[in-house]
Amino acid sequence: MTTMNTEVLHQADAALDRDARQTRKQRLLVLGAVLLTLGTGYAAYDHFYASHFISTDNAYTAAETAQVTPAIGGIVREVRVTDTSFVRKGDVLVVLDDVDARLALAQAEAELGRAQRRVRGYVANDDSLEAQIAARAADEKRAISDLARAKIDLDRREALSESGSVSGDELTKARNAFDAARASLAQARSNHAAAIGARDANKALIAGTTENTNPEVALARARRDQAQVNLERTVIRAPVDGVVAKRSVQVGQQIQAGSPVLAVVPVGEVHVDANFKEGQLAHVRIGQPVEVTSDLYGGSVTYHGVVAGLSGGTGSTFAAIPAQNATGNWIKVVQRVPVRIRLDAAELVARPLQVGLSMEATIDTRTVS
Repeated sequence: MTTMNTEVLHQADAALDRDARQTRKQRLLVLGAVLLTLGTGYAAYDHFYASHFISTDNAYTAAETAQVTPAIGGIVREVRVTDTSFVRKGDVLVVLDDVDARLALAQAEAELGRAQRRVRGYVANDDSLEAQIAARAADEKRAISDLARAKIDLDRREALSESGSVSGDELTKARNAFDAARASLAQARSNHAAAIGARDANKALIAGTTENTNPEVALARARRDQAQVNLERTVIRAPVDGVVAKRSVQVGQQIQAGSPVLAVVPVGEVHVDANFKEGQLAHVRIGQPVEVTSDLYGGSVTYHGVVAGLSGGTGSTFAAIPAQNATGNWIKVVQRVPVRIRLDAAELVARPLQVGLSMEATIDTRTVS
């Protein structure tokens, strides 16, 4: 009886072991099938979808910062902004003392008036010089007539002197009168030529022009306009909308033309410079969509943009001290290429970004342009 019970127990244990092995085998098969399915799905996902997205956290915000510099030098009378002030394009930032500029404008306006009067004088002189030429021509004709009469009188006296009918004193007077008439004719011709020359010189000053287009008036007007511009430049205005930064100007300071006084950061036109590894850029094209997140707002806020362009060289190429790859101890280092990403303006208005913030960018390379 005991032997029978033991045998039954062994058979039961064997049956349980077979069932356990069968169950374990089925579970392993199911697990293997699940893993295979997951692996195949992930491989398919990676190949057909995820592989088209490239990401980097080596990305930072940037902007085309406007450097504000005065066009003329002067003493600072007012500074109407401070660092962090938001300004609109055209807002007054700095006011320079304008006393010198106003005096220069008054002088230029006086020079313009004098030039206009001088040109009017040229026009008036034209008629006067024509009258002088006519008078000189008449003087020349009279001198020619006087010379002819003196010549006839001299010839008559010389003919009579041979017969003794005319004294030597009368002959001398006739010769003197002839010489005087010849000298008068030479003087009249010289005066006539001088009058013509003066008339031509005066005409050259006004030929082909009016009072407003005369070069002297145009030059004086340009100097007046320049003085007016310089006066307007004593008020320095914001070139773009943005936030004031790096203000270095103070009231009473003497500043020179071209010296930077502050900067305006156009926060509404911020873009992202994302530095991707060279091996990631094979399929990157301009115009591809990009999603960007900021450490400032966290992953809950996503900015949308497009690839605006790729840099013409790697970051190391434009470094202050470029790498000397021709040296003997060269070690290959993966290079990064800056990619410029233009962000959606409406999103920037809703959530502004400052320059230099850390970003993470993901480019969808499925779009090929």
